[in-house]
Amino acid sequence: MEQPNILSKIMINSFFGDSLDKRSIKKRIRRLSKTKIGFYSIGLYPASLAYNSAMQRSDKSLLLAPRPGRDLMGAFSQDEIRGMDSKHVATMKKMACHKEGEKSIPNDLAYLIEKCDLVILSANSKYIEQDLVTACKLRKQLNRPNVVLACLAGSFSHDEEQNNSYVLCEKNPNLAFFSGFHRHGALRSPVDSFTANFCHPNALIALMGAQILDKLSPNIQVSPGIHNVEAQYIKAAKNMASIFAGFGYKYHQQNTGILPTLLTLLLNQCLDQAATVSMLRRDRQKFYTNQPIALTELGYAVPRIEATLNKGGITERVRDHTFCQLTAIVADVRGSMMLPVSGRPTRNFQAGQALANGMLEHGRCPVSIEEFEQWCEEAGLNKSSLEGLKALRYWPQIKQKYSIQNHDSSMVNLLYKGLYGNEREKKFAFEVMAKSRELSNYCQESVRHTHSRKYAEALHNIGNSDALELISNTVVVENARKAIYDDDSIEERTIQPDDPAYMQVMDFLEQ
Repeated sequence: MEQPNILSKIMINSFFGDSLDKRSIKKRIRRLSKTKIGFYSIGLYPASLAYNSAMQRSDKSLLLAPRPGRDLMGAFSQDEIRGMDSKHVATMKKMACHKEGEKSIPNDLAYLIEKCDLVILSANSKYIEQDLVTACKLRKQLNRPNVVLACLAGSFSHDEEQNNSYVLCEKNPNLAFFSGFHRHGALRSPVDSFTANFCHPNALIALMGAQILDKLSPNIQVSPGIHNVEAQYIKAAKNMASIFAGFGYKYHQQNTGILPTLLTLLLNQCLDQAATVSMLRRDRQKFYTNQPIALTELGYAVPRIEATLNKGGITERVRDHTFCQLTAIVADVRGSMMLPVSGRPTRNFQAGQALANGMLEHGRCPVSIEEFEQWCEEAGLNKSSLEGLKALRYWPQIKQKYSIQNHDSSMVNLLYKGLYGNEREKKFAFEVMAKSRELSNYCQESVRHTHSRKYAEALHNIGNSDALELISNTVVVENARKAIYDDDSIEERTIQPDDPAYMQVMDFLEQ
């Protein structure tokens, strides 16, 4: 894993300084109980949160600062704005400005850092890294080192110079991550509820940040967690999975038997990938042992959930699943892959529906990513808002960087081949995605480890002496380990031109 950049080396992100004076610390804690929260950049998600806060209370605990040139209500359509209460909209506009004498001055990032103790940088992957650099500089200039910074960006960042992709929280481990599930319009309902997680690698900061955000509205419940890297990765992976979910709902609406399997795999593989990413944390050695309070105080059932792999008698830790207890993050994945009873699904889900419509109309995968973007725009989707499509572009780099295995990422791999593969790969990807039986077989077979399929092949070819030898050896405990780890015990069958499409696609991926 790459070395941290300069920002991550110097970035301190805590509500408290290094003082050991208990009196001043108590004073700071009391002040934090009445602190303000700032949202910078704004967008659909934070603007909807602000509307909910304006609708439920008027204590002005929230301050807003749109990015220069960006309208506070710009993320909403005119129809949506007409459906809002004008009083609540007026309250939101008051949150976005302050008085200097008789003049009303729009808030900016510097004003938020000066007046708030928790600032959420709500930009997407296009702006978030520069916003973080600017925010850190402003904290220093304004002598406000104990303002905690968090992000909302659920996508992969990309360094053009080094051609390297990553999640921002991995590059800057002390950056907080705030996320939850937001359905279009849900937060503008006076009775609907919403859950979120505030994640920070320090358990006490996570707990305090969650309590601060929990005061935004009685309809919003925020729980703490320490797994900021994992949560941000899940969010990015979820955006890609949501495209496939939208495709599945639309394309196979007459063959709904495949949907439970498809959605289960999409969810599980998001979590399994993040479990692998978790093992690569640079701060892992002290992540669990140096916490100021027990993780059970945050709602974690146990301090750690790890998976191990037996490699020839040597047990190796390969996954950490503790983060899967972040209910709101997991609910975000589930919710983003569901077709709502009322209202519209997420934008990435809608992109998947646009993909299905295009493939139904043309009988093929899109010939280029530009054609798919055109299908999305024809469906009323702005391609710049599709974080899942941005994430998918960098998928090969992410998969290699974090050593994501094929059997933990087979669904996104298939989607990637359908959009970015060569002509032959797209042909077979289309056949798998379009035929329910092929997709079902792919779902079943692609989650197996590559080597495990040779046993299934052996059972289908039991007349072959090598196959019979392999199976019989597994019955004998003393010889089982030799049979499993001897590469010469049975050769894996070569894929033939007339093999099913799902086998062809898996062969592409394994090559």
